[in-house]
Amino acid sequence: MAFGRFERTPGQTPMSEINVTPLVDVMMVLLVIFIITAPLMVSALKLDLPKTEDAQASNAPPRFVKLSIDAKGVVYLDDQAIALEALKRTLAVQALTEPRGDMPEVQLRADERVPYGKVVEVIGLAQQAGMYRIGFVTERKQPTAKP
Repeated sequence: MAFGRFERTPGQTPMSEINVTPLVDVMMVLLVIFIITAPLMVSALKLDLPKTEDAQASNAPPRFVKLSIDAKGVVYLDDQAIALEALKRTLAVQALTEPRGDMPEVQLRADERVPYGKVVEVIGLAQQAGMYRIGFVTERKQPTAKP
């Protein structure tokens, strides 16, 4: 007498496929990380700069031209009122006496009520003289008191 099942249907066979969904998820995350970090690695320059013992930072204070415009539209050069034509000549003379690569910076202080056109006119005069480094001097807002 033989022992066995009467039904001859095969049992469960082992699964022969690989579930690729987790693999695709990991690959997508790695691709995003690579896309984000690749430009950062390319833009960095590794330089080995030469070294010297004699080089020191300059102790000379930075040079600048102070221009101010008050609420009435009067232009001041180093706290002295000046007409626009005289300012143009003064800046041109100063630009001629300076080496081309060593032009001073223009620090422009303008009242907030000055029309924009007046500020642009003064900037244009400085640029005509060859002074392209222009800084706008402002004041820090005072924090409002909390009740």
